[in-house]
Amino acid sequence: MTDKRTGISRRAIVRTSLTLQLAIAFVIISLAAVAMLSLLTAVMGSSDIESQDTMRREAVTANLAALAGGAFQANHGFTHADLGPASDLGIRTGTGVMVKDDAGRVVAQTPGFAKLSPKPEFTAPIRVNGVDVGQVVTRFSGNSAIGTTGRALRTSLLRAIGGAAGLAALLALIAGVIAARIITGPLLQMIATVRSRGAGVRGARVGPVRAPGEIAELAAAFDEMADSTDRQEQLRRDLVADVAHELRTPVAVLQAGHEALLDGVAEPTPEELGSLRDEVLRLARMVSDLQDMAAAEAAALHLQLVPCDLAEMAVEAADSMAGRFDAAGLAFERQVKPVTVRADPRWLPHVIMNLLTNALKYTPAGGTVTLDCGPVPDGARAVLTVTDTGIGISRDELPHIFERFWRSQHVLRTSGSGIGLAIVREMVQAHDGELRATSQEGQGTTMTMTLPRA
Repeated sequence: MTDKRTGISRRAIVRTSLTLQLAIAFVIISLAAVAMLSLLTAVMGSSDIESQDTMRREAVTANLAALAGGAFQANHGFTHADLGPASDLGIRTGTGVMVKDDAGRVVAQTPGFAKLSPKPEFTAPIRVNGVDVGQVVTRFSGNSAIGTTGRALRTSLLRAIGGAAGLAALLALIAGVIAARIITGPLLQMIATVRSRGAGVRGARVGPVRAPGEIAELAAAFDEMADSTDRQEQLRRDLVADVAHELRTPVAVLQAGHEALLDGVAEPTPEELGSLRDEVLRLARMVSDLQDMAAAEAAALHLQLVPCDLAEMAVEAADSMAGRFDAAGLAFERQVKPVTVRADPRWLPHVIMNLLTNALKYTPAGGTVTLDCGPVPDGARAVLTVTDTGIGISRDELPHIFERFWRSQHVLRTSGSGIGLAIVREMVQAHDGELRATSQEGQGTTMTMTLPRA
């Protein structure tokens, strides 16, 4: 999309803004660190240079005191002492020199000494044979050799700090731009993928990205979300196709039967009307199953999990089914042990009833259905199994029994829509449980449900 006032695409605005903001943030942080380091280096360097200047001034003052002491000793006093060497040294180094005797009287001083600033001023005693016979006072002008050397050192230090700071700022700018692009590149790739999916490209994926860990995880999570969304969309499409396929047959039979009655091709005999009624009942069962499936999906999102005795719910379901098992000529055995699980008491009995109903439906007379319930050996989970000696499920068909609207070729004449086990598994998974099936054709089936204990 393009801004009408500027003609710049909104994507370009986002890219420029994000990249520059990150780069500027990196540069500001780097410059702040460089500035602080440079300031500390300058302060500490100047302090070291000042200390060195002080030491040199003290050394010059001590040398002048030694020269004055030598002149005093050679002439037995300051009256005829030759202080010229000391004055010459002061003049050569740009140092003002004043020599005093032990009474504090000025014996000699260099021209212009009084005009020099007394800060800094250094004093050194003149000792002859361990006795103080006077002192030397020195003052240093800005043009002294020591002052010139100090200024040169400070200038060199500041230039070095400035050059290093400039180079560091340049490197910080380059690193900031590179880091910003590393961060924003994958984000822009994800934005493009989102736009593509919004435009209807369902196969659009971010794919592998070279980015910091969190951004790479975000890209991977987005692709996983896209895959899950596509799977859900495919399931919805399959559901619509399956429902349409299942409804087509009874609707076609009803339509053909009614048209035959209206056209007078068939007579409204009890057999004909009964056939049409069977198709209506089939439709009613299918609609009821679809309602159950919708209710189960809604309940999976709003389960109220509380501690429940799984054995108690299993016994109640078994008691309600006992009459039906007797009528079908089946032996019904139960082996239950108390075990508490976290479950929704509104829906878990429905799951158990569905498992028992399937076992009843596909076990011929004279067979046996067994209900077992109790804790597993590790104690962390509870298990409920329903075992029958019915017709069983073939190895090829076993992986499909939990699919919606799937029915075995061996039971097509048995009433049902093929979504009962799909509902049961969805409810068990909503309880953080697992439902497994094992079977051998002609020998029976075992349904095993495991749930976490409370």
